[in-house]
Amino acid sequence: MRKLSIIESSLLIGLAVGFLGLCLLIGYAIIVVANEPVRTPTPILDLPLISSPTAESGLLPTDSAAPLSTPNLIPTIEFIPTPNPSFNDTPPPSGKIAFACYVKQIDQICLLNADGSGRIQLTNFNATAFYPSVSPDGGTVFFSSSKSGNFEIYSIGIDGNNLQKLTNGIGSLYAPELSPNGEWVIFTNNGNGLWLMKPDGSNDHALTNKDDIDPSWSPDGSMISFASSRAGARQLFVMNSDGTNIRQVTDLNNMGGRNTWSPDGTRLAFYRGPKGDRNIYVINVDGTGLVKLTDGGDNLGPSWSPDGNWIVFTSFRDGNNELYIIHPDGTGLTRLTNSPISDWQPRWGK
Repeated sequence: MRKLSIIESSLLIGLAVGFLGLCLLIGYAIIVVANEPVRTPTPILDLPLISSPTAESGLLPTDSAAPLSTPNLIPTIEFIPTPNPSFNDTPPPSGKIAFACYVKQIDQICLLNADGSGRIQLTNFNATAFYPSVSPDGGTVFFSSSKSGNFEIYSIGIDGNNLQKLTNGIGSLYAPELSPNGEWVIFTNNGNGLWLMKPDGSNDHALTNKDDIDPSWSPDGSMISFASSRAGARQLFVMNSDGTNIRQVTDLNNMGGRNTWSPDGTRLAFYRGPKGDRNIYVINVDGTGLVKLTDGGDNLGPSWSPDGNWIVFTSFRDGNNELYIIHPDGTGLTRLTNSPISDWQPRWGK
């Protein structure tokens, strides 16, 4: 056998030492990694939009909590309609729009003409007043207020006179609306379903007993639309005015609550989307024909004009909650208010 030279012996010894060092390094790494504590990522907080407090925190009970998720929803095609002349700007918007206005850090009830003129403040309470609606004859505004300590239903004339407190201690009450025939006011009794009462506050009683909110009468008074989580995540439903024949209209995620009927009684307008990116939609009452009217700006609380030509809604698109109107085909977007305070929750009347 040939005897290894000194150089060859040195190389073999070097390789052996290097291999041994590599093994030691790998073993050390395995031990260190195995004993390294697991680091969980820092959670990203779901911070609210920077705006007036009413933009998010005041939307009770509609947005008092994030909607529950609905697994395995069937995807629904959404689209922004191509502008077409199915609606026009003649005649101009008419009637009155009641809305919540954030004055000196408190929500009050305001009113303006549908063309944006004639703005007046109807209430000057030291407590929240919101969720207004205009009576079918255009003479009275119904709303919710915590003026007495609890959220009760009130009414007031469109001239700011004849303020009346209609309820007393039956729950936290929101979103009142007078029926087309003037016989009944429907409203949300938070956590206790939808309730009815006479316009003078008498004969108050429950109509439903689920987590139902934001009711609205159909134009002929035969049906009521509302939002509910009775079937899981919040969706839109309709029922007969006596509470029978409840049907689910939507099957969508991130649903809002406030909704409105088209004057011909065939469609509903509503809002949905993740917080900060909600949009206005219309859908047939049978659940078909979904159309997305807006694209960005965080839009809420639609209300159809009595003539069917416009929908008014709240939008954050200019950095502050303002009122906008748009045709039901997605054309004619127009801003109604330009105020340093938050204007929101509009409801259109004659």
